[in-house]
Amino acid sequence: MRILLLEDHKRLSQSIVEGLCKSGFGVDSFFTAEEGVGAIKTLAYDAMILDLGLPDRDGLDLISELRGNNVSLPILILTARDAVDDRVIGLDRGADDYLAKPFAITELAARLRALLRRPGRALGGVLESANVSLNTALRQVEVDGRVVAISPREIGALELLMRRAGQVVSKRAIEDSLYGLVEDVNPNTVEALISRLRKRLEEIGARCSIHTLYGIGYLLRE
Repeated sequence: MRILLLEDHKRLSQSIVEGLCKSGFGVDSFFTAEEGVGAIKTLAYDAMILDLGLPDRDGLDLISELRGNNVSLPILILTARDAVDDRVIGLDRGADDYLAKPFAITELAARLRALLRRPGRALGGVLESANVSLNTALRQVEVDGRVVAISPREIGALELLMRRAGQVVSKRAIEDSLYGLVEDVNPNTVEALISRLRKRLEEIGARCSIHTLYGIGYLLRE
């Protein structure tokens, strides 16, 4: 899942990125509202983490602007403003959740997963293909009912393919979803990831496989 983080405190931003990546999220981090708006126009994010005290504008005004422009991605407010009135205003402006600083990264990850499990959002339910199942909330893969170890990045790629099983997923779609705007991605990054995932599926006895359509993308089928 791709998350947009707008937080101007660089050390905190880095800590959030590292923590969420370990929890299976992909994160693009920016320091200003202007950068965030530009990123939203470029990529389709699954959720936003927003610090209200951005250097170029107030986060509450940014929420109002996004909702006024029919941007519907879930927004989790992250701020040192812990007064009840501030929380109420943020939620009334269109935010979906609120987490006051300081906080635990584990709670932030849990709140994101909860937002993304809501009806119509990116998470929720169990995906299945042949004898492979993926619990999208737990980020857990099973083969014939047995839990198997797969890296977070490989799970991300597997989810994209399982959600469109039997259909082609373009290389660009995988790159945008898993790596976003700020990671250094070379031309062979996606190919290497899919190669590792294909090998892992073979090792764990999966009865579905990844097929490459050169110049087009990848598809998962039984």
